[in-house]
Amino acid sequence: MKDWLKPDWPAPENVHAVCTTRSGGISVAPFDSLNLGEHVGDDPIAVARNRQLVAEVLDLPSTPFWLQQVHGVKVARQNVDNLGCPADASVSFKTHEVCVVMTADCLPVLFCNRAGTRVAAAHAGWRGLCDGVLEATVHALDCDPAEILAWMGPAIGPQAFEVGDEVRTAFMAHDPQATKAFQATKTGKWLADIYQLGQQRLLASGVKAVYGGGLCTYTQQDLFFSFRRDNQTGRMASLIWLN
Repeated sequence: MKDWLKPDWPAPENVHAVCTTRSGGISVAPFDSLNLGEHVGDDPIAVARNRQLVAEVLDLPSTPFWLQQVHGVKVARQNVDNLGCPADASVSFKTHEVCVVMTADCLPVLFCNRAGTRVAAAHAGWRGLCDGVLEATVHALDCDPAEILAWMGPAIGPQAFEVGDEVRTAFMAHDPQATKAFQATKTGKWLADIYQLGQQRLLASGVKAVYGGGLCTYTQQDLFFSFRRDNQTGRMASLIWLN
């Protein structure tokens, strides 16, 4: 589809990556139209058709490895873990295995190595990000972090992501430098930059080649689903695989 996103990063030619938007599907409001989440209250038939449409448009080599995302740090491995297992990231070292995460404000991060032999996808809400889901994904890729490329897909932007003291405190307990990603708005409230927090964690893990960011699911309503904006809404998918 014309407005789906392709990472702007120097990945090897055999690495394929796409992030869907809300357009191109058959779901009706408030899931209009390309909702890919089975857990949000949408018509299951519409969700199944939307997933089929994605597979057809992208000519996917296999069924995506959909996860039961739980805002944790578990990284699943295809052919080891089951489809739909509770996890917030997955890795693949084989061709034709599609890693995928769903988001609607949380930060999706896609990974590959420079050799084009390893890929991963991670879902980083603030809890998972704070608890180390990106670090766990880098570890699961089992290669030199300096050889890893990471792309941050569409997430809630720094002018829309208001959080409480407890979120800022949790990040600063891990790294005092996290304070740079928070701007005070009123007593006990902060605007958080999830892109900056994600980049801090990746850099600290040894991943220096970080791309993406700069989008906002909350304000760009024509392009993206946003849970914070609409509460009941659909989910986008960020997918990556090797050919």
